[in-house]
Amino acid sequence: MTYELLSLIRAFGKIGVLSFGGPAAQIALMHRELVETRRWLSEEQFLRALSFCMLLPGPEAMQLATYAGWRLRGVPGGLIAGTLFVLPGALVIATLALVYAQFGTRPETTSVLLGIKACVLVIVAMALRKLARKALADRIAYLLASGSFVALFVFDLPFPVIIATAALIGALRSLPIRSDIPAPQRPMRPRTIGAWLIIWLSPLAALWVSGQSFLFELGAFFAKLAVVTFGGAYAVLAYLAQEVVTQRNWLETGQMIDALGLAETTPGPLILVTQFVGHLAGFGVGGIGFAVIAGVLTLWMTFVPCFLWIFAGAPYLENLLARPRIAGALKAITAAVVGVIANLSLWFALHVMFERVIHLRFGPASLIWPDVTSLVWAAIPLTVLCALLMGPLRRGIPLTLVACATTSWAFSLI
Repeated sequence: MTYELLSLIRAFGKIGVLSFGGPAAQIALMHRELVETRRWLSEEQFLRALSFCMLLPGPEAMQLATYAGWRLRGVPGGLIAGTLFVLPGALVIATLALVYAQFGTRPETTSVLLGIKACVLVIVAMALRKLARKALADRIAYLLASGSFVALFVFDLPFPVIIATAALIGALRSLPIRSDIPAPQRPMRPRTIGAWLIIWLSPLAALWVSGQSFLFELGAFFAKLAVVTFGGAYAVLAYLAQEVVTQRNWLETGQMIDALGLAETTPGPLILVTQFVGHLAGFGVGGIGFAVIAGVLTLWMTFVPCFLWIFAGAPYLENLLARPRIAGALKAITAAVVGVIANLSLWFALHVMFERVIHLRFGPASLIWPDVTSLVWAAIPLTVLCALLMGPLRRGIPLTLVACATTSWAFSLI
């Protein structure tokens, strides 16, 4: 193994272990390591790569790491960088999921999880505020955000429909196609793209032939999720919760909320929450062994396509970024995602603050309404504590999670 590959392994291994705090913190960590410390990428190269990754479905931070590795050492470099960015968090998630599956209902575990969920409630609200400031720049953006919120919260429309509609509106409102679009550089051959598609989807074929109906359904769902995950993990979580809790009954609402809370405590992309969901769904069907298989399958179907998007699309980076209609579609999707995350924030808050919610239906519309007699009083001071720590006191996410979890456990003793 060459010295350059060893350097790549050390750099992205460090990034993978330290990548707490969500996409913004992870991107900042990569910028410091790749641009400022090692000078492997210039400032312009890094920013253009980030813009390109935001055009793609999937976790932009993991894809940015994969692109950086690809640019430095081709496909082997991309595989090393992307894998090392995900692997540490995936191992932690597997451990947490299997422990949670066996001990998640114990009183002491429930009390600690309440502190984590109160903290995640603030984290999601802060992400919503930050994205809204950046994305809602005009009246159309506000309308897209409001429309996506109503479509999800009131009419329970599918997430892919909302994203596709926003993209179409954004593309139609954009400027005409430019004539000076640069040609792609070293595009991937169709045969290579086909090989990656086979690598990605071959587990589904094997499961279908073997008659493993549950695992096939699980893998097919997360394969579909990998294609529609525009707008970051928080946007996808609303669709994920809608599917696995309401439509497929793989998890209960409380388990889905716990999954999000525990995923926030690990390094790596937040979309690793899908792996946690896979572990729990598998455990419910066939115990520990099935949970391990389901989690690995979910991890494969979620992240292997990220390599495909990068290796197939990286040669087209300049070409894609120069297309006004693609830029307009991305801008509209970002605005719609504000409404999607607002829906997630409200859904999450209602289920953290109240033990019971009521489902009200009015024809095609439906609403969830809290049962005020089931208010979880301890969640109020825990949420305030988290807001103070992450707001005025400017403490990081790991420290805040530990403080809130410890405080919640102390409340349970009192």
